[in-house]
Formats: sequence, C-alpha cells, structure tokens
Amino acid sequence: MMKLHTGSLYWESTFTTEGFARVCRQDVYDVAIVGGGMSGALTSYVLANEGYSIALIEQEEVGGGSTSANTGLLQFSNDIMLHELIEQIGEKKAVEFYQSCKEAMENLQDVAKHAPFDVQFHTRKSLYYASTEEDVARLRKEFETLRKYHFPVEFWESEDIEAHFPFSQPAAIVTAGDAEVNPLRLCMGAIHYAYEKGMDVFEHTEVLEIQNAEEQVLIKTTNGEFQAKSVVVTTGYAPTLDTKIPQKDLKVTYAIATQPIDDLSFWHERMMIWETKRPYLYMRLTDENRIVAGGLDQDMDSLPRSQKENEKKFDQLKQELQELFPDQKLDFEYEWTALFGESTDELPVIGRHPLEPHIYYLIGLGGNGTVYSMLGAYLLRDELAGKSNPNEPILEIDR
Repeated sequence: MMKLHTGSLYWESTFTTEGFARVCRQDVYDVAIVGGGMSGALTSYVLANEGYSIALIEQEEVGGGSTSANTGLLQFSNDIMLHELIEQIGEKKAVEFYQSCKEAMENLQDVAKHAPFDVQFHTRKSLYYASTEEDVARLRKEFETLRKYHFPVEFWESEDIEAHFPFSQPAAIVTAGDAEVNPLRLCMGAIHYAYEKGMDVFEHTEVLEIQNAEEQVLIKTTNGEFQAKSVVVTTGYAPTLDTKIPQKDLKVTYAIATQPIDDLSFWHERMMIWETKRPYLYMRLTDENRIVAGGLDQDMDSLPRSQKENEKKFDQLKQELQELFPDQKLDFEYEWTALFGESTDELPVIGRHPLEPHIYYLIGLGGNGTVYSMLGAYLLRDELAGKSNPNEPILEIDR
C-alpha cells in the first residue's frame, strides 16, 4: 500500500474512530464507492440523499488516507487564478468552474449542518496576499476579474493589511464565503450520515479487479465479490485502478500545528491566509486556537525518507510563520508531511471512464481537493441520473 503521510497528525487527536457493524452484503448495489477518504465520503453523502443503495469499500479504515493530513482550508478560489483559467480554457468554462466551486462551498456547509456530530465548520474570509511587489499587478487583475463576475471580493492595499495584521505585504485580495473545517470530522460525518441512511461500509477490503459487464460491474476484493450497477473510484493520490489519470508528478507538502494560543487578538477575524508565490505558505486557526500552517511543496513521488530533510522543512515553516507574527511566542506541537497530486491543467479529474460505461472517477487533484470533491460528487450525481452538468466537458478524464 502506498504511504500517503508521515509524522504526528493533529486531526487524529480530535476524533475517535469507531468501527461499522458487519452486514450481509446485498446481491447488487446501485453504486459501489471505492475509497473511504474525503471524495468517497462526500460522494456517499450526495448519493445517499438520492436514495441509492451504496457499498463503500475501503482498503484500510475510512478517513485514514490523505484526509487526516488535509489542513482544512476551503476556498472558492483555486491555485490557478480565474483570469489565468480563462486564458487556458475560455471565459464561459472558467467562470462556470469558479461558480461551481463557490456553490460547492455552500454544499459543504450543508454537509456540515447535516452531519451527526460537529465537524468544526466555520465560514471565514481569506486573505490572499502578494508575496512581492511584482505580484501586485497580477493580483489586481484577478481582483477585477472576480469582481466582474460578482464574486465577493475586496482589494486591500499595504496600509489596509498593516491596519489589521502585525505584518505588511504589498497588497491582498480578501474573499468572503470561504470556510475552515476539521477535515477528518467532515469526512467521518459525511460517511456516518450515509451509513445512517443505509449505506454498507466494508473496511479492510482491498479491490483487486473491476470487471465491467453489459448491465453491471463485478468488483473482486480480498473480502469476496461485490456486484453493482455503477462503480465510483475515489482513490485520491493512491494508484488508480483501470485507467491512467492525467496528472503531474506527485508532490510532498509539509504542515505544522502550534500549541493553543490564549490571545489571538493579533489575527484579524480569524481569516485564513495564503499568498501568491509558488509553492505558497498557507495558514488558519482551529477550534482549540492553534495555528495550522503548511507549504514548501516539492515535486516528489514518495514521502521523504530523511528525517533531517523533514526537520529542515519544518524549521523553515516555523521561521516563515514567526516572521509574520514576530511578537508572538509560538510553541509547536504537531508536524507532518503528506503526498498530493496535480493534474497537468490544475483541475480535478471527474467523470465516466471513456471506455467503461459503468465506471466513474472522482479524483480531486490539486490544492483545493475538498471543494473539488464536493463539486465532483454533484457532477457524478447528475451523470448517474443521465442529466447534463456544465462541468462535465471541463473535468472529463480524457480531456
């Protein structure tokens, strides 16, 4: 099995996982979902609301892959700016995709509201600052583009930033309607919601083969065979069955969490913060008043073996954070590294297999994976029902 993270994961300290009851499997499920991470969880939530009979099949334990290493920043803005995406795929498609990301934010709030326990979802603004003077023109162009299409944005000059934070940057976009969440609790909340609606959960069940037949699909696993009318593969950054997903090399990212901070008056409106340089630094607060920060991404197809190299990256993250908040004494408690992937056009890969009519994929590649997974779950809902969805041609596997 591919190792997706290493180190001490903060979110695991906030949730105690319980197993799922053993069930007699159905002869044929409407949908089998392969993968019990964030994409599988959100797909199960959406499809359970449509009344499908569902089997969720997970190789290890649900919520145990990349989900626990996610830093839980939810934003409608993406790593690729809207004005750059317009140049790449055209105005109509790019604006449609961004609007769908904004809608996905609202749908994630709906998941949080209906989860059987608190998933620590809070609506927040984001501060997206220019890392250098050279980035200001690009940031201003992005602000004008977002404003043109009625996204909730403000433009802050350096004096505005200085009036609200203990650091100075050349300029920033402030977006409204973003959110932070405990990603592990969100994932488990969505799964428990679908489970309570009748979904069967099969953990420690590795999928060995998927055979597509005329009417349905046969799934061979280490726990026997399953039959379903459709299969949704949501295996994230782990190797994907049956088709090559177009993606760049995998990347490694680094994250840290401080100990709780008594006085957070220096942090304006608990905003989430990120920047224009690549790789970028990003940060947020938690319900326990910890700072979670991450970044320093590297092109690597497996986790670093050298603990010394990891320590160097963690020290660099801590230093960058301390430089933003020079008057704060920051004590650090958690450090972890994780793998993630990006497609060549920085968009997720979602839709029906080009040659296998009953097999679908939801691979939330990129830095905005949870939002992509939510958007993708609704796209797949439409595809399964035979309805058109404007994102279908944008995100299809063989685009």
